[in-house]
Amino acid sequence: MTNLEGKTALVTGASQGIGRACAIRLARAGARIALAARGVDKLRQLQSEIESMGGQAQSFALDIASEASIADAAKSILAHFGSVDILVNNAGITRDALLLRMKKGDWDAVLATNLTGVFLITQAVLNPMVRARWGRIINISSVVGETGQAGQANYAASKAGLIGFTKSLARELASRSITVNAVAPGYIETAMTAALEEKQRQAMLTLVPLGRPGACEEVAHAVAFLASAEAGYITGHVLDVNGGLAMH
Repeated sequence: MTNLEGKTALVTGASQGIGRACAIRLARAGARIALAARGVDKLRQLQSEIESMGGQAQSFALDIASEASIADAAKSILAHFGSVDILVNNAGITRDALLLRMKKGDWDAVLATNLTGVFLITQAVLNPMVRARWGRIINISSVVGETGQAGQANYAASKAGLIGFTKSLARELASRSITVNAVAPGYIETAMTAALEEKQRQAMLTLVPLGRPGACEEVAHAVAFLASAEAGYITGHVLDVNGGLAMH
């Protein structure tokens, strides 16, 4: 198993879904976990779960769409742990609509959360990684950032932007032995996809060669690998976890 003992990992959007699975998987690998999300009650439940299995975790309130909240959370996290060695940028939202009906507020909210928020939190915790000359930044993108999706112009644009951000930052930080990669999940069973009607679900599954939705834990395994020493020569990469939904 991946050994992350002595490392601190910050997971945004850790209160549920993929973020929660990533936090648990990294904790099992030995990392100390900074849990960050708006839903602090859920974070504290997760913190207790991690501690009950012998791990270390601390909860921090974070609204990734708020610059002030990001600054406050980053300050508290660095004060508590001293540094962040592994950053998992997972927090994200959707505000779906066809472009002709999409409100500018919905466009702005998705870009602010899914892209600008990633820029701000990464910038806020980066200096200790640079000084240590070691780090792992893992951005959770999406298959729609690679393929596009009708009714999700804002979400797809934010996730495609995240891929460009990943590759650019990978070039900037390579000389400091900091790797920057993205994971692009496909159809994963989360609270977001649970809202789909059965007809929509079946239509989606016909596009997946493996014939099933993915689990949050399967994304978390990919994240843990990219956080590991074994992935030290991988940077600027987009790892697809989509059951074959999109192949490159």
